[in-house]
Amino acid sequence: MKHPIVGDYLSALQKEKLLISHSLSKETLCKEAKCLTYDTRELSSDAIFICKGAHFKETYLDFAVSGGAICYVSEKDYGRPEGILVSDIRKAMPILARLFFDNAPEKLVSIGITGTKGKSTVTYYLRAILDRYMKAMNKPRIAVISSIDTYDGVNDFESHITTPEAVEFYRHFDNAYKSGITHLVSEISSQALKYDRVAGVCFDIALFTNIGTDHISPIEHSDFEDYFSSKLKIFNSCKNAVINSDSDYSDRIIDSARGKCNIITYGTSPDDTIYCSSIEKRGNGFYFNVKTPKFEKEMCITMPGIFNVSNALAAIAVCHILGIDEKYISEGLSNARVSGRMQVYTSKDKNIAIIVDYAHNKMSFNALYNTVGIEYPGYSVVSVFGCPGCKAHLRRKDLAEEADAHSDYIVITEEDSGEEPFSDIASDIASNIKECPYSMIEDRGQAIKDAVFGFKAEKKVILFTGKGEETRLKRGLVYEDCPTDAQLSIDILKEYDELAEKATKIH
Repeated sequence: MKHPIVGDYLSALQKEKLLISHSLSKETLCKEAKCLTYDTRELSSDAIFICKGAHFKETYLDFAVSGGAICYVSEKDYGRPEGILVSDIRKAMPILARLFFDNAPEKLVSIGITGTKGKSTVTYYLRAILDRYMKAMNKPRIAVISSIDTYDGVNDFESHITTPEAVEFYRHFDNAYKSGITHLVSEISSQALKYDRVAGVCFDIALFTNIGTDHISPIEHSDFEDYFSSKLKIFNSCKNAVINSDSDYSDRIIDSARGKCNIITYGTSPDDTIYCSSIEKRGNGFYFNVKTPKFEKEMCITMPGIFNVSNALAAIAVCHILGIDEKYISEGLSNARVSGRMQVYTSKDKNIAIIVDYAHNKMSFNALYNTVGIEYPGYSVVSVFGCPGCKAHLRRKDLAEEADAHSDYIVITEEDSGEEPFSDIASDIASNIKECPYSMIEDRGQAIKDAVFGFKAEKKVILFTGKGEETRLKRGLVYEDCPTDAQLSIDILKEYDELAEKATKIH
């Protein structure tokens, strides 16, 4: 594949009024750029190297030049030849990526999902539905970019960020297109929208699940308005908007999309395009009636959590736009599972249930406690959770208050502490716990052990939240391998069952 020459990138930046100056030789201007990256580990010959990030050091540029970079792009003038100086590196990256990857997003059906809660679950519901449809059509399974995992036909890996930087984002579309994939579903974070990671992508469908307070910190969003307005940017470039009418601020969300794209809504109002009624729990499933412009039918989801009915409606609404037959929708929803979401592990005597879930903000905690109250009457509630370091500071107060109001015992543990000491994070959380007894145990394995053996109750449900099936914890600037919450839960319940069995034999 022939790539554009360096001069083409210069022209593109100039056209967008981002170019300040350059020190490129005539020879470099005519060179074909065969690699675009900001990661020295990905360098190959004839690369354009992007200087970005709070932790960027000039030594990285030295390494890039020695490793084959033919030029670099930066906001800072390093006084070197073969450099392109821009006014905003974040705005420059999607322009460079769009050109390098030949505007790959336009070649696929793209679905972008934003919101405070439900993004991952809706993504997996859509994957379950669309993969069935694609299989019937003799086509490859869809591509997914989510906070849980990423699959693009070439790469398949556990994710550690909701929406990657523009270069990776466009690369995933390019990989998917070259793999014969026709649809890509992506979670779109507020940070991705605020900092232009998805700029230049016109989503075929933009889905807004809901809005609540989250990601408020000096390095994320200064306040709720900044967070909310960043989320709303998803409608600036899309063809269809799918909006939850039951969400707080739904009128403002709808108004933000009005006049920019086609709008459909979903929810519990008969005025919604996709309307749900008569939700009923039967056995291990939630059954609900759905009415769309094309069909009226009872559907079922078997994932725990009554709040997932709303996520199922979101997926149905997207499928309505895509023209997917109700058969694939029904089969997909009833069989869908989300790794690390509402995974339930139970002791043999049924006295202990551990729910592993990625819940990490006030909305998801509130929904989790509500569903536990419905599904586990008479059980004591133990909450095991933490908060990430250096960001989303309001979560420490919000999660503590939610847990304090709904729990009989709390264990504060580590969750991607990063560059902030666990003791500082735990103390912040604990300062907002007023009534409930709690402990602070950094190691997640010891934390779940304390929840099982430390707090005495005849029956208890333990909510083990934040990490799900993730296999790494962020400590400092690196991710370290760790057991998943699911595996920790399985291991501790095995130990509990063995001890219970021995006690029974003795008596």
